[in-house]
Amino acid sequence: MTDDHVIAAGGLRAVIRSQGAELVSLQDGAGEELLWQAGPEWPRHAPVLFPIVGKLAGNVLRHEGRAYSMGQHGFARDRRFAWTERSADRAALRLTDDAETRQSYPFSFVLDLIYAVTADGLAVTTRVTNPGEQPLPCGVGAHPGFRWPLFDGIDKTAHAITFEAREEGRALSVENALLGADKPLPFDGLHLPLSEARFETDALVMPAVSSRSVTYAAQDNEGHVARALTVSWSGYKDLGIWSKPGGASFVCIEPWYGMASPVGWDDEFLDKPGILVLAPGASCDFVWTVQASEG
Repeated sequence: MTDDHVIAAGGLRAVIRSQGAELVSLQDGAGEELLWQAGPEWPRHAPVLFPIVGKLAGNVLRHEGRAYSMGQHGFARDRRFAWTERSADRAALRLTDDAETRQSYPFSFVLDLIYAVTADGLAVTTRVTNPGEQPLPCGVGAHPGFRWPLFDGIDKTAHAITFEAREEGRALSVENALLGADKPLPFDGLHLPLSEARFETDALVMPAVSSRSVTYAAQDNEGHVARALTVSWSGYKDLGIWSKPGGASFVCIEPWYGMASPVGWDDEFLDKPGILVLAPGASCDFVWTVQASEG
């Protein structure tokens, strides 16, 4: 049984589902679907990643000498959230710790997802609050999958992702879903051409990116931009770009705070590299937005 809510404004229509607080549809003013509509290659649309991003060694979270089972990307994407707001152009949902979450994640938390559509596009805010008396360690990530190709009749190789600023950093290799050694960025740092071969070795993982936006665009047969999506973010510090190895009709643009565990690391979760640690009573917002434009 699904429990969906539709919000619309400024030529965009979004559908949010209480299961996982997931965005499951995003249509432009012409009714064209921009979001991947799930399928056997990947059965999700835009899952919320919490309380981890990526994978822990052995799917085990270690805290104060105890081991807890924690699957890849955490449990939020598989939990039903409670609605806290449902209006014509906004929706808000909340998940809090309970007996079930504490079996795998022994921390108090409040996780709010806030969706809003305006003339400028869709904004998605993930708010993490620590209501407890101990520090709250966590990872937070967005995982929206966009259609690839963006519309019928355009080849997948006619698409590219352009970064706001030239990236001078590095990428991280992926080894059995854990993070391996540094490697050079597999593009010029600014313009990333897309092809299925790009994802044969899993995601492109970029820690501490300089950019705060990218533009995902499709070119027509004459080399003009036919459709583009600009994805922006604040609060997040890392970025993943992924499609299913072997070919699938989506590409995910994923702002993250935190990443998978490094190969060989299997220690106290509070000390995990790149983790967010919220003090008691603290709250932190992470925002990603998407704007659609025609050529």
